[in-house]
Amino acid sequence: MLSGSKFLVGLIGASVGASLSPRLHEREADELGLRYLYQLIDIDALGVTAESIGELLPQAARLGFTGLNITHPCKQQVLDFLDELSPEARALGAVNTVVFREGRAIGYNTDWSGFAAGFTRGLSNAPLDHVVVLGAGGAGAALSYALLGLGARHITVVDVVPDRAQALAERLHGHGPNGRVGTVGGAEVEALAIAVQSADGVVNASPVGMTPRPGSPLPTDLLRPDMWVADVVYRPLHTEFLVHASEIGCRTLSGGGMAVFQAAEAFHLFTARVPNPERMYRHFLTLTAEAVLACHG
Repeated sequence: MLSGSKFLVGLIGASVGASLSPRLHEREADELGLRYLYQLIDIDALGVTAESIGELLPQAARLGFTGLNITHPCKQQVLDFLDELSPEARALGAVNTVVFREGRAIGYNTDWSGFAAGFTRGLSNAPLDHVVVLGAGGAGAALSYALLGLGARHITVVDVVPDRAQALAERLHGHGPNGRVGTVGGAEVEALAIAVQSADGVVNASPVGMTPRPGSPLPTDLLRPDMWVADVVYRPLHTEFLVHASEIGCRTLSGGGMAVFQAAEAFHLFTARVPNPERMYRHFLTLTAEAVLACHG
């Protein structure tokens, strides 16, 4: 295993070729004087499924990786192949960071803390009496957990698979000082409208709006100017959902903060060095601007 100031890390997931993680991590490592190589492991390019994480994980350990980031659709499948979980990863049932240490694979979740930090930075003092979360996958679990920790009193989880939303609600029962979690089935349009009507804010935790999946995760006429609206998608940084919300006067939060702050925490787990999140955020904005120019160039 590489040690000292040399680190080999990577990202396992589907269609990760456009990920900004390699340049984001490697630039911060350069700033700290570390030798750091970040590799992409795209299961689509390899022609394998999410279940192959059980083979890829030990292979990476044998090849000397310090650790791995894990993204869609492997955040839950990876659980069965780890030796240890952090308390947060266990509570969420999802892992986005694996560290190889002394022959053991240890799973963490930095998505929740990344969202919490981004929310505090970008939507300070936003009301949290009732929040609607769109999506009950790994991202939905992480930000629901974060919102409860930030003091949300009531979260309504919406998912196209009602059983998945219910399972998340049950898993998060009792987390946070005063919060409770309920659900609305994906087909219950009227119930969704009622939930959004009474909400202080709405968060998109689904892939809808991510390149190349344009669109909005809910009918935009349900939004109100006095709401806040957040998105975990950061490619593009300004999704159709956020653009419409901003146009009608909502406070908005892009997925950039969550992307950067979760990366900063993962970097710390990999290296035991303290990164500079604000410097990483500035670099992230540069990278996203370059990506936009490349798409239109």
